[in-house]
Amino acid sequence: MLKYTEEKIFTQEQVQELFLSVNWISGKYPERLYKALMNSSTVLTAWDDAKLVGLIRVLDDTEMLAQIHYVLVHPDYQGKGIAGKMLEHIKEKYKNFLYLEAMPAEKKNVPFYQKHGFAVMENGAAIQICNYGDMR
Repeated sequence: MLKYTEEKIFTQEQVQELFLSVNWISGKYPERLYKALMNSSTVLTAWDDAKLVGLIRVLDDTEMLAQIHYVLVHPDYQGKGIAGKMLEHIKEKYKNFLYLEAMPAEKKNVPFYQKHGFAVMENGAAIQICNYGDMR
């Protein structure tokens, strides 16, 4: 049985292993990733005993806007409803905020969010600056 918690009980190594399991570049910067997660508003994790198998991270301003930044599940555990369960927990936690937003890095993930009540911003566009190519 999986356990879900908002306690930041994960180690840098556990986080790195999870992120690398889904080939996310953040896993190549374990110290920065760990520090970022420890300083995030909410980090909900899913555990199979001592194995970190899922994670969702939210950054919020305490009142109006909460942004979901990471939703990931280890490949061995995908397709079991873990991401959906974590997302529903986050929706409940942030139900009194004016906005709960997510920006999936891949368009193929949009239907997952739509299934959970999110709508594509009709006139919105995702924009970003990527600095990691310059880092040593």
